[in-house]
Amino acid sequence: MQKTKFFLPLCLLAALLLSSCYRKPLVASSAPVEFTDRQLDSISFSCTHHYSQNYNFIVDADSMVLTQQMPEEAVSQLPTDSFAVMRNERIAVADIRIMPMDSVDSVWVQLAHEQGRFGWIHESDMLRAVVPDDPISQFISFFSDEHLLIFLVVFVFVLFAYGMRKLLKRKAYIVHFNDIATFYPTLLAVVVSISATLYSSVQLFDADAWQEFYFHPSLNPFSHKGLLQLFLASVWALLIVAIAAVDDVFRHLSLADAIPYLLGLAGVCAVCYVVFTISTMYYVGYVLLLAYVCFAFWRYFTYTKSDYLCGNCGKQIKKKGRCPHCGAINE
Repeated sequence: MQKTKFFLPLCLLAALLLSSCYRKPLVASSAPVEFTDRQLDSISFSCTHHYSQNYNFIVDADSMVLTQQMPEEAVSQLPTDSFAVMRNERIAVADIRIMPMDSVDSVWVQLAHEQGRFGWIHESDMLRAVVPDDPISQFISFFSDEHLLIFLVVFVFVLFAYGMRKLLKRKAYIVHFNDIATFYPTLLAVVVSISATLYSSVQLFDADAWQEFYFHPSLNPFSHKGLLQLFLASVWALLIVAIAAVDDVFRHLSLADAIPYLLGLAGVCAVCYVVFTISTMYYVGYVLLLAYVCFAFWRYFTYTKSDYLCGNCGKQIKKKGRCPHCGAINE
């Protein structure tokens, strides 16, 4: 079993590497490329605002009001007509106008509705009401909601406290405290903590890269640089380690013991995610991460790691003597 326990994660890692997309090298052209002033303005806007013409959004608010007249008429407070776009309807950026005389927001965006209607809106009002038409961007937007985060914090800690109390009373297996002889659950909790810390670090120190990732998401870590690349690599590592942990838990425990253990492991990972995501925003998370990693490794190598195999049943045991699994005596 010692030789085969690492087979599954190695196969997953190999499959991930072999499934990488091949991109044909671009051939540079020696001819100079000339852009018009409008094209240069569009490129500059896209670099700073991370979207441009023909970019697709989905309405995330209950409704969004668009003005049918030109921005000049709205800024001059002339009579205008408007119509509402409802939640989950798709829109596309048709045009962008800069209005320096507008004291509210100088950027106006013309949106094309899926029913063929066009309307204008302030960029700030639009961004509060839409999400990019991409599942990864929508996932990020959903878990970035402040109300959801507060609910998640309260829910996770209450559920974790209740679950830990029940498991401790039953003397069930729990990661870090009454753990089984496999390193994957401990490693999973550590990787989740590192991922949560990197997630907050990207938003703290490289907010522009995070905005670009939000509008143009890609799960390929090699297409990014810096902290964002490390974060995406940790996400892939988390997925691989999670699969290996679940597989190894079922090797060591029966179904009746494995399910409560995995639920407890999920609770520990959820608490780690919440704690390190929030604490890193206040720079405390780095100290907590170092302390937690030291604690997790110390608990495993001091109290959990098994150096022996039972000569009768072949299962891991912490010390010589009577096997807790089959009762055989090991000298």
